[in-house]
Amino acid sequence: MESRPSTLYRQNLSLLTDLYQLTMAQGYWREGIADREACFYLSFRRCPFRGAYAVACGLADAVDLLKSLHFGDEDLAYLATLCGNDDRPLFQPAFLTWLGQQRFTCDVDAVPEGSLVFPHEPLMRVVGPLAMAQIVETPLLNIINFQTLIATKAARIVSAAAGPVIEFGLRRAQGIDGALSASRAAWVGGVSGTSNLLAGRLHGIPVRGTHAHSWVMVFDDELDAFQRYAEAMPNNCVFLVDTYDTVQGVHRAVAAAHKLRARGHELVGIRLDSGDMGELAEQARTILDEGGFPDAVVVGSNDLDEHRIAELRARGAPVGVWGVGTRLVTGHDQPALGGVYKLSAIRDAEGRWSPRLKRSDSPVKVSYPGLLAVRRYRDANTGALLGDLLYDETQAPTAIPPGLPQDALAHELLEPVLRQGVQVRPTSDLPTARARCGDALDRLPAEHRSLVGSTSYPVHIDPALQAARQRLLARSQDTPS
Repeated sequence: MESRPSTLYRQNLSLLTDLYQLTMAQGYWREGIADREACFYLSFRRCPFRGAYAVACGLADAVDLLKSLHFGDEDLAYLATLCGNDDRPLFQPAFLTWLGQQRFTCDVDAVPEGSLVFPHEPLMRVVGPLAMAQIVETPLLNIINFQTLIATKAARIVSAAAGPVIEFGLRRAQGIDGALSASRAAWVGGVSGTSNLLAGRLHGIPVRGTHAHSWVMVFDDELDAFQRYAEAMPNNCVFLVDTYDTVQGVHRAVAAAHKLRARGHELVGIRLDSGDMGELAEQARTILDEGGFPDAVVVGSNDLDEHRIAELRARGAPVGVWGVGTRLVTGHDQPALGGVYKLSAIRDAEGRWSPRLKRSDSPVKVSYPGLLAVRRYRDANTGALLGDLLYDETQAPTAIPPGLPQDALAHELLEPVLRQGVQVRPTSDLPTARARCGDALDRLPAEHRSLVGSTSYPVHIDPALQAARQRLLARSQDTPS
């Protein structure tokens, strides 16, 4: 099945933005600079989950939103009802008329979905009319931040599991779109399937699932419950064995599996959802093997994440498939990526690019000026990732960063996606994005993939960009308050 963005993002979501985006837009309009060309970039400052990388995700949904963006009559009528503190209209009628005529006509360059990205690198660059480039800040952050966070979490979990991971966090996800976006992003990050049927239909993700405790509880006898389920779903038998006594549940699953085999079908496996999973998995594996079902898999679930999975694997727990829900789809230990969207350049009255910089008392929050781009270097022989170079596209670098081999292969990370609002390059389908993520992780040196204590991936700053940043910092310090 062809994967595609959710139909949600094909709707007119123009009001999916913060109020201050439109108050600023009216200010730009009033000043006569709403159409002045500006450059913004979307990035994050720290890698999530105390790791050393993130997985870019959400681009296709973001592009769908941008292409459909316009303020319709109902949107404008609503905005006309908003008032300031003096009970007078917040927006001028002439501005609302102008706003209704606007469409998204910016250029967008972005990192392909499934790519590995690192702090301060632009995941997306938006260049175009100031007001419209400003208005889309909030929806772009909303989409890219969350999906990048969850794709990264999924990649970490899959790396820890070293085997199939099924996402089934629908019931614990943050609302309907939170669930759909999480399933989509988790698939990009490398999970093998989802329990979410709507995500399966919309995105072509394989769906997986069996029965709940309630199925067992409906019947007076656990063995009878397993046998009835086997009769109803003979080709989907993964028995949940911990409704009552887990070890006895595994023995009853084996008994039901023999009857299933007599009818020409095989037990897929059993699922453990409580208790000491390491010990119970060992007991279950022994019972299944001695019962004649060495190919039946032990599925582990119950509040798992990458750290718990790594711990269980270190103990030798014979779990073959991992079911991960809450701690995957919510991001759990880091509920937000913290991505930002910063103005980095604007055309002056003479049409020349004027770089812009945000100063901060926190060094990590000082932004970079210019039309930012990223060049990625790989080993010419092995293809391993060696490092990235952040630079201003108006001053393209001429030298390979120090410490990297002179024969390193280089490619630009940002790719053109929209030109004047028209899509010029298709976004990756989800299988391609998922494969890109897996390939990039294979090429990322091990010291940057550790779950704890990862060393930072080298992101070099071009000397010209660094000098421009220092000049602007010095100028901002000299500016009278």
